[in-house]
Amino acid sequence: MPEKIIILDFGSQYTQLIARRVRELNVYCEIHPFNKLPEFDDTVKGVIFSGSPYSVRQEDAPQIDFVAIQDRFPLLGVCYGAQYIAQKSGGEVLPSEIREYGRANLQFVNSENELLAGIPTQSQVWMSHGDTIKEVPANFEIIASTDKVRVAAYQVKGTRTYGIQFHPEVTHSTDGAIVLKNFVVNICGCAQEWTPDAFVETTVSSLKEQLGDDHVIMALSGGVDSTVAAVLLHQAIGKKLHCIFVDHGLLRKDEYEQVLDSYKNMGLNIKGINAKDLFYGRLAGVSEPEEKRKIIGNSFIDVFDEAAKDIQKELPEGIEAKWLGQGTIYPDIIESVSVKGPSATIKSHHNVGGLPDFMKLKVVEPLKTLFKDEVRRVGKALEVDQAILGRHPFPGPGLAIRILGDITPERVRIVQEADAIFINNLKEAGWYDKVWQAGTIFLPVRSVGVMGDERTYEHVVSLRAVGSLDGMTADWIHLPYDLLAKISNEIINHVKGINRVVYDISSKPPATIEWE
Repeated sequence: MPEKIIILDFGSQYTQLIARRVRELNVYCEIHPFNKLPEFDDTVKGVIFSGSPYSVRQEDAPQIDFVAIQDRFPLLGVCYGAQYIAQKSGGEVLPSEIREYGRANLQFVNSENELLAGIPTQSQVWMSHGDTIKEVPANFEIIASTDKVRVAAYQVKGTRTYGIQFHPEVTHSTDGAIVLKNFVVNICGCAQEWTPDAFVETTVSSLKEQLGDDHVIMALSGGVDSTVAAVLLHQAIGKKLHCIFVDHGLLRKDEYEQVLDSYKNMGLNIKGINAKDLFYGRLAGVSEPEEKRKIIGNSFIDVFDEAAKDIQKELPEGIEAKWLGQGTIYPDIIESVSVKGPSATIKSHHNVGGLPDFMKLKVVEPLKTLFKDEVRRVGKALEVDQAILGRHPFPGPGLAIRILGDITPERVRIVQEADAIFINNLKEAGWYDKVWQAGTIFLPVRSVGVMGDERTYEHVVSLRAVGSLDGMTADWIHLPYDLLAKISNEIINHVKGINRVVYDISSKPPATIEWE
């Protein structure tokens, strides 16, 4: 097991970002709820307390007995974490005279302190808190201050316990990465050996041990997560991995053929299934978005189950597939802490829409410890085709949620052809890799147009291109007008049934990235 940092989550919106910043240092870390402590074994090198939407002064504020942790490991409290350690150690936390939110500059920095080595005076930091540490206990040393926050950072004398009132994990804290490196590498002593190559080596080895001679069945989507997971499994068990790629008729133009070909060239043991008619039949006349999703999810399970049975029949007598491979990634399984307490459920987000009880398969998830950007780095180490690694996120229900209203083969054709023109132009103009996600939306309206000397009454599509880091928030991309004009002209001239193209300039929030 790799050495690791444990992050205890008190409900901050930034907790995952702390984890990502630690991992950027090539150090493995895990997030756990404050009230469900993990085993603190010999691989743990240090602990970080996150921020929280709570005030430490609230009666129902998250509580933890941190003395045992403090005695064994270096400990860093961030925002709420810093306030909590200070208060429980005998300090005083009071409401701020004004809410301290946004950019601030450090007026005093003890650069001789190990946590703040290399941090200059006037370094910009990001504050986000309604309370402030008014007084610290006698055994606390203040090591940084701003003009409004006297206790911006402290160390408990004679210990490896630190607190910082600002958020080093956000980009607005210009030297935040240095602070985290000082703690993780210099104070905790992490070796920074958790690299994509190391992950591949250890994961393949553990998969071999976990699976032995067992067979694994896995659904592939053409996306990054399922593909990288499949390649890892393939390296571990070879042809004992049986992959299924379902064409539900709602993929992008020519995507089924292209992706299937890519998989075969990667050496994967894969079976393609054309189930267009089944999906179109079940979706006929359905326009409500959630109903569409349920129909697609249930239909996928039906198709996948039949395919799995066929694979089972082909196996030698006495051998059965016991495992279901899934491309689950770390954000899908993190048990988050909400303002109402720890969440009761873990997000279900699997490429087969969840494991049906009747399949009775054990689940293997090679990527469940990785964030999305880490999956891409591992995929690069595995030499996965860049066309797959760089692919924009694409919703599981496919074009069904990009066609507002009824799903028909004709509407699918229109969206596929228009979308292909949109995506190809983004690639040719060098914009594809600058956009986080792009797609074409079919609108359930017709508009009057003039084409040649004829009046037309045809369909409208909306183009959508957004920039984002994680999909939680997104802003529309300011594509050049001449590029938009070129795309619009090509779509109207080449896609029968469209006479008007619009561009969606709404951000998330309040809008969503997809329309349904």
